[in-house]
Amino acid sequence: MIKFLVIQTAFTGDVVLATAIVEKLHHQYPGAKIDFLLRKGNEGLLENHPFITNLLVWDKKTDKMANLLRIARTVRKEQYTHVINLHRFASSGLITFLSGAGYKAGFDKNPFSFCYTKKVTHVISEPYGENSIHEVQRNQMLIADITDREAAMPVLYPTTADFEFVKQYQAEPYICIAPSSVWFTKQFPPEKWVSLINMLPANYRVYLLGAPSDKNLGESIANKTIHAHVENLCGKLSFLQSAAVMQGAEMNYANDSAPLHFASAMNAPVTAVFCSTVPAFGFGPLRDNARVVEIRERLYCRPCGLHGHKTCPEGHFRCAMDITNDQLLWWTLRTT
Repeated sequence: MIKFLVIQTAFTGDVVLATAIVEKLHHQYPGAKIDFLLRKGNEGLLENHPFITNLLVWDKKTDKMANLLRIARTVRKEQYTHVINLHRFASSGLITFLSGAGYKAGFDKNPFSFCYTKKVTHVISEPYGENSIHEVQRNQMLIADITDREAAMPVLYPTTADFEFVKQYQAEPYICIAPSSVWFTKQFPPEKWVSLINMLPANYRVYLLGAPSDKNLGESIANKTIHAHVENLCGKLSFLQSAAVMQGAEMNYANDSAPLHFASAMNAPVTAVFCSTVPAFGFGPLRDNARVVEIRERLYCRPCGLHGHKTCPEGHFRCAMDITNDQLLWWTLRTT
């Protein structure tokens, strides 16, 4: 039997984009077993996934190295024929190295790439280049020789129960906003979200989505807006419930962060707000009913990094502050 292990132990959005690899492998090898290794906290994304047999979960926060070795032993015992490592750091490289798989694919930036039977150069496109490469295309290169060069789309699979749960929020037309990001300079400022919400059509309900850690941010935004129908759902929905509610929204707003990729995975409409980072890095929306919104001016300091910063290095944060509401409200032209 062909047994695949896909490894992506990075952030939530990276796992969502990695589901494109699962889709492709299942399409090309429908009888194969596909397992997925991710970090603890992200397993809810892939629960009950129809094409994944087992989830392997690495707890990075408690006894990190002991758990890493435990996972490595489990992987070795499973005798995978193919290990596809999308993660670029040493921990996942060690697991791949010790796996014993005959086919080991990964990016050249991984310190253990010397052990790979298939090694691909990891390329981040120029910030304003014409031929940018999306992350799903980069990942597809790892399996191009055993499938083809055409990347699949990422897909999430909320359950029937997830869709039933979110029906309580879908009685009226609605808009979803995911206001948070791990990085400050990737996050559209709270006062800018408030300004946008105040201009949204009054006949829409507005739902704020996020993790439990985003609850206070959501509450602050909801309390400051004058819009009559704003509800803070931060911390109240699971990953897959959030994806399910986003699918039915008239519009979803997200930073350069995981909820943007939820929208791609659900073929949901999305307005992606890029502040300090740029779409050319490979993390923009993937569906037709989507638009990237960014500052119209090409700033000398943007992008200031691949992942963002805790504060604006220049102190002005113009890449966020100079984005206007008319840019964000592009989709309302269809309904007015």
